[in-house]
Amino acid sequence: MLKIADSEFSHLDCTGDFRRAVARCSSILTACTFVTSEKSSSSLPPNLLMSENRVEEKMKLLFLLAFVLLFPQSKGNPLSRDDDGYQRTFEDLKKEIAGYSDIAKKIIDLAVYGRAQNRSYERLALFVDTIGPRLSGSKNLDLAIKYMYKALRMDGLENVHLEPVKIPHWVRGKESAMMVEPRNHSIAILGLGGSVATPPEGITAEVLVVASFDELHQRAEEAQGKIIVYNQPYVSYGETVQYRGRGAVEAAKVGAKASLIKTVAPFSINSPHTGMQSYQPGVHKIPTACISVEDAELMARFSSRGNKIVLTLKMEAKTYPDADSFNTVAEIVGRKYPEQVVLVSGHLDSWDVGQGAMDDGGGAFVSWEALSLLKDLGLRPKRTLRLVLWTGEEQGGVGAEQYYKMHKLNLSNFDIVMESDEGTFKPTGLAFTGSDKARNIMKEIMKLLQPINVTSVFGNGGGTDINYWIRDGIPGASLQDDVTRYFWFHHSQGDTMTVQDPAQMNLCAALWTVVSYVIADMEERVPV
Repeated sequence: MLKIADSEFSHLDCTGDFRRAVARCSSILTACTFVTSEKSSSSLPPNLLMSENRVEEKMKLLFLLAFVLLFPQSKGNPLSRDDDGYQRTFEDLKKEIAGYSDIAKKIIDLAVYGRAQNRSYERLALFVDTIGPRLSGSKNLDLAIKYMYKALRMDGLENVHLEPVKIPHWVRGKESAMMVEPRNHSIAILGLGGSVATPPEGITAEVLVVASFDELHQRAEEAQGKIIVYNQPYVSYGETVQYRGRGAVEAAKVGAKASLIKTVAPFSINSPHTGMQSYQPGVHKIPTACISVEDAELMARFSSRGNKIVLTLKMEAKTYPDADSFNTVAEIVGRKYPEQVVLVSGHLDSWDVGQGAMDDGGGAFVSWEALSLLKDLGLRPKRTLRLVLWTGEEQGGVGAEQYYKMHKLNLSNFDIVMESDEGTFKPTGLAFTGSDKARNIMKEIMKLLQPINVTSVFGNGGGTDINYWIRDGIPGASLQDDVTRYFWFHHSQGDTMTVQDPAQMNLCAALWTVVSYVIADMEERVPV
């Protein structure tokens, strides 16, 4: 009888589903084998012996065919980036992830209750109190990068270095707005990023108040030579920010001299909020700024009563050639797959008002804290955990875009890209963009955060700095927190350490560390 022994496969890695498939094939082959005894075979005529040899050869081929057909039929849902090699099932991964429970508790205990409690808050406070706001191209941003380079080295992190990029350099200069009719009233303004200046004597013109782009176009004949004031309703930041972004362009198209946009915020204490805007090729550039909710609504009420409104606007804004800057990088090098990278990040630049503590000091510093916590616990994941503090984010992610282009050849080495840039208030979960298989893994990882009751996985995990990778299919994640108050302070003088809460930052740091560590240490990569 043709026999297949387990020893004949001892050179193979017959584990799990592979060994089960071999066993099934052996059973089929045994059932189908042409059976003869050695004794009877020796007495067979030569022509029958040749027939028996052919049968044995056919049975070997049958075994190979059965093996090929049956091996892929392993139970479960295989998860892997690569088609070659051993693939584990989702149940295997769930067990592996659950096995990180004790490590997750140690991270949480250290960040929330232990000697690292409030550390990210205290580090951030010292940083923003020392440096202040950090506008793209400014001396303050240069000082901030040098500060962080030194701090990361002193923290004992690995491969601390700076990667050079070019970023926009725009300076606000002095600016003012004064209502001269129907009464004198000083209007609080903040010029928008990239705005051109007014003439030195300023612009004095009548105001046209509109509530939408549609109304502006309908009243285009009235707009010629006026200052357009947008009093648009706040729906959501994502929907309403279009007025800040292209309000100047639309006003210029109908012949306006300048545009003033009601602050894109749901709440105000006479506080204008700045941000980027864009001009359009072929459209005349006009000065543009944000004004407070209160002043926009005041002028809307005057207009509804038929009062003529006249403003004098002065802005000294100036754009200089692009400046030299750096993305700041630090790592914990992976112990098994050092070429594979889990990236955590926040941006170091800010606008030139407030302290940039919330946007995005908090995100940058909880990302730093993730590496610090792992170092304190002596944890070195299988993959490299890389911290990147972006520059030039507020001008459209220009620092991240250049970093992406410089590292694009190694795109497949990025396991996941993570960014915290929507505040570090009380965390509510993880926003994630990726495949369904990857999302299921994230849900299992987030169960490890049950001790702090933060286990949800949301959609839309993109961010300005990480979208370049996500568009190329790399999974992305963002810290999700309670943003109820975020846009109260966003891009305003109110963005200071007073907004930050140390206990909430501790929770954010714990979440960020657990998620990034487990992803970096799992045997399997996150599926794409």
